Amino acid sequence: MTMADAVALDAADPLAGLRDEFLLPADVIYLDGNSLGAMPKSTPDRIATVVRHEWGERLIRSWNEAGWWSASRRVADLLAPLLGASADEVVVADSTSVNLFKLLMAGLAMRPGRPVVVAERNAFPTDVYIARSVTELTGGELRLIDDQTELASVVDERVGVVCLSHVDFRTGEMWPAVATTAAVRESGALMLWDLCHSTGAVDVRLHDWNADLAVGCGYKYLNGGPGAPSYAFVATEHHSDLTTPLPGWHGHADPFAMRPDYLPAAGIGQLAAGTPPMLSLLALEDAVRVLAGVSTAELRAKGIALTSLFINLITTRCPELALVSPPDADRRGAQVSLRFEHAFGLVQALIERGVIGDFRAPDIARFGFAPAYVRHADVWAAVEAITQVMAAREYLDDRFTSRSAVT
Repeated sequence: MTMADAVALDAADPLAGLRDEFLLPADVIYLDGNSLGAMPKSTPDRIATVVRHEWGERLIRSWNEAGWWSASRRVADLLAPLLGASADEVVVADSTSVNLFKLLMAGLAMRPGRPVVVAERNAFPTDVYIARSVTELTGGELRLIDDQTELASVVDERVGVVCLSHVDFRTGEMWPAVATTAAVRESGALMLWDLCHSTGAVDVRLHDWNADLAVGCGYKYLNGGPGAPSYAFVATEHHSDLTTPLPGWHGHADPFAMRPDYLPAAGIGQLAAGTPPMLSLLALEDAVRVLAGVSTAELRAKGIALTSLFINLITTRCPELALVSPPDADRRGAQVSLRFEHAFGLVQALIERGVIGDFRAPDIARFGFAPAYVRHADVWAAVEAITQVMAAREYLDDRFTSRSAVT
């Protein structure tokens, strides 16, 4: 594989044109979209219009005139196809942590007499924190598993909700969604998927999976910007039993009646709580619109191609970097993780060279391959940079070992 070969692959890429929709510095290879997605080119002008005209000049009138009030619904409509869901099964609101709390509480309420939540010990920490909080508040029990082989042994008639990350944030390992959901539902429990590292990068099909609940963020592969709102999914079959644990005024059936008693909106609408962060919400709308109509199967195919190329090149040229992600593409999301004693220094040295990945404690260098804008040529150039850093042992340089607040 040469750079010329990689360029030829890019020329034949059906998604190649999507890259032109994003602001990407010419001197940067950005492989951290699994942490913060790139900015669409249209977003600065969109937000400038919101700030200067809609907020600055029209003020509160923009809730009606500019469609602020319906923005959450519009984003949900755009997002639903990327989730393989119906629009009325999706709500866009709050943060991932808040929505996860809502869904776990609501899920346990749908399964009375089954107070146990199952989650992954090494999931993104907020999943474990929230799950533990929910079980403490409800007098239930949290059962943590270490890997996929343990699930069957802990799911019994007391388990109400199983909460799993579809793609692991450290390793990129992906759960078999169809088989896992089927097994959980057969036990009588509800299946809740965390899709933060999936949506916009892999072929998410919540209907086909027969999923009950799901949650995800808007700032990774959806490119909505730092702190972009989150989303929640509840399958239609559960809407009649759904009860929100956070009855906020945006989830009221008639918000502007300003009644002292709470009457939940129909279906998933009740999961909206407080007033949405409008600047972030409109940035997310702009970003999701870029992906509107894009085939999730094509996103998945390109993600496999990019990660497979990276793995093939890196294992040949830098065998001292241990592959943590599954070599089998069917078990891997759109990221590749490498274990190395000096992973932090490696990542910092690469950043200085313009190749941006990230580090996860204690010893993992992560590289995300957002299929919307990463090219095969970027993969080839990134591996070339990694090879040079490793050969020169730049990762040991003092300037690459000092850690900032965000790693």
